[in-house]
Amino acid sequence: MSAKKETFGKTLGFVIAVCLACAALVSISAVQLKPLQVENKLFDQQTKILQAADILSMTDGTKASIQSTFEQFVDAKMIDLDSGEFIEGSPKLFDERRNARDPEKSSDLEEDIAGINRRSHTAVVYLVSNGAGEIETVVLPIVGSGLWDLMYGYVGLKSDLNTVRNLIYSDHKETPGLGAEVMNPKWVAKWPGKKIYDEAGNVAIELVKGGAKASNEHGVDALSGATLTSNGVTRTLQFWFGEKGYKPFITKFRTQEVK
Repeated sequence: MSAKKETFGKTLGFVIAVCLACAALVSISAVQLKPLQVENKLFDQQTKILQAADILSMTDGTKASIQSTFEQFVDAKMIDLDSGEFIEGSPKLFDERRNARDPEKSSDLEEDIAGINRRSHTAVVYLVSNGAGEIETVVLPIVGSGLWDLMYGYVGLKSDLNTVRNLIYSDHKETPGLGAEVMNPKWVAKWPGKKIYDEAGNVAIELVKGGAKASNEHGVDALSGATLTSNGVTRTLQFWFGEKGYKPFITKFRTQEVK
């Protein structure tokens, strides 16, 4: 009997030792890989911003070229969403998802048409200049609900802050072949030249079920078979280009009052 107990105890001890060793290896790997994960996330972000600004073609596609082009032409700035003013802060350290979960750095929304629950008090905007140092594009991050979860993307606007250069989604959990078509190059190609606001200054951009007419400068074809995702994209744009989103910044930028 004692021999059996001793055997069981040794077996249990071995199993525990293996579990502890595996846990230690996982922890060490996570710590060592985190800098690489952060670097890859930043690189992907830079790539998407250059796509939204329509200047990714200026690179040769390599990591070094993309990073160099980003550093040369893109100026990331923090803004206060309520006032539309530039503020001090580190864009590289800014995390919209983390801020939105922090009651001190975000607020509830009375009309949450984008389905985000809480909105960060601050945001990062990306001012993209040409070789002469003139701002040609402003890239604005957006987030809103799709069918299954939040969808994150970037809208590149020409210097009038009304005409779309590109809309690029970077992170989503939509259904392949349906909502996931937000990343299909053929659908992405429908956005350049569309207008966010109408002549009265109202947010007019929308996805049109059944297809937008060629003469509709505010309409983009809805995603076939993905009504909820399409509605989510429309509501996301309506929110972020409205008064609770980037409109205070856009208004001041247009009149050169932002500082």
